[in-house]
Amino acid sequence: MTTPLREPTFLILTALAREPLHGYGLITEVSDLSDGRITLRPGTLYGALDRLSDDGLVAPDREEVVDGRLRRYYRLTDEGLNVLGAETERMRRNLAAATARLKASGWAPAGGVA
Repeated sequence: MTTPLREPTFLILTALAREPLHGYGLITEVSDLSDGRITLRPGTLYGALDRLSDDGLVAPDREEVVDGRLRRYYRLTDEGLNVLGAETERMRRNLAAATARLKASGWAPAGGVA
């Protein structure tokens, strides 16, 4: 995968980097990771999980029945971990370049913390 990941996709992979999660757990974790900026609807999430599964980045981990409802957990694959790592490194380099240019221009973040 050579194109940059869209933010929701990046956050789904990030959420799964720690442990396998089921749908509602992913929705909650993505919201937490984005400070509430991104709220995934179930249809959007499961469409993304299908695409990520087809791309070999996530895979079903296990299923369990809770209160009569099936809960399917997903995990990050080795390829998903590699893609997440590469994307994180790409973003880190972009952040470093932007920070250097901003500092050179005399810009300072609100509150003076750099």
